[in-house]
Amino acid sequence: MQQQSTRSSSESYFWPTIWAVALHALMFAMLFVSFHFAPELPPSKPIVQATLYQLKSQSQATTQTNQKIAGEAKKTAARQFEVEQLEAKKEEQQKQQAAEQKKAEAAKQAEVAKKQAEAKKAEEAKKAEQKKQAEIAKKKAEEEKKKAAEEAKKKAYEAQKKKAEEAKKKAEEAKKKAEAEQKRKAAEAARKSAEEKKAQALAELLSDTTERQQALADEVGDQVAGNYDDLIRQLVSQNWSRPPSARNGMSVVVQINMLPDGTITNAAVSRSSGDGAFDSSAVTAVRNVGRIPEMSGMNPSDFNAYRSFKMTFTPEDLDL
Repeated sequence: MQQQSTRSSSESYFWPTIWAVALHALMFAMLFVSFHFAPELPPSKPIVQATLYQLKSQSQATTQTNQKIAGEAKKTAARQFEVEQLEAKKEEQQKQQAAEQKKAEAAKQAEVAKKQAEAKKAEEAKKAEQKKQAEIAKKKAEEEKKKAAEEAKKKAYEAQKKKAEEAKKKAEEAKKKAEAEQKRKAAEAARKSAEEKKAQALAELLSDTTERQQALADEVGDQVAGNYDDLIRQLVSQNWSRPPSARNGMSVVVQINMLPDGTITNAAVSRSSGDGAFDSSAVTAVRNVGRIPEMSGMNPSDFNAYRSFKMTFTPEDLDL
């Protein structure tokens, strides 16, 4: 607004100044022409003086006009300078505004770039965190897998150990059974050996001549009968399994029939104990003996006592 008013003021002084300068120039030209072409006249002081005065006055006017023109020109130049200064200042302000705008734009772009960099950094951090979490999850899964494998291995080892212990236990049991069976067989063999030795002794005794047997009958009759009683008692005891119902004080009498070759033909309850299981076990024990080979070598007169005889069974022992 100030610039427009300044221009209006300058324009208002411009053309008057031009017209004034042109007018003075025209006046100087006319004076020069009139002076150059004027006729020579005799000098006349008053006229000359008047002319000189007029010229002097005209010169002073011209000077004043020139001064005025110069002043106007100076003013015009000052105004023009002021206008130029204003234009320069305006241009400087525009440049400054442009620079500030450019600076603001650069700052804005820098802020955008900073935000983009921060966003990129945040995205990279997020990816790094996701990668870290994935690695942790992977490591955890591997540890769980390893733990499961160790547990499975431990269970397999425990199962194998248990199986081995069971196999060892079974082997020990089998060994014990084998040892027990071996001991039983050894005892059975020892018993048979003892029986064979005893039978052999009896056979030798019974195989003597009739004269010797008769001679020894009186001496060893009771002893031989006692030996056969012991033999029968021993064989029946080996075949007798006392039932759980057997109690002290119980007794059963079994009637036994035998042939001269030692074969037991019959066994029956003569007097019951009152317990059927106990009675049956005694009868079964006699029948399981089957045959006593040693009886076949007895003297017929001695054997008559064993054709039919009774045996008493008690839980504590056996009585003939």
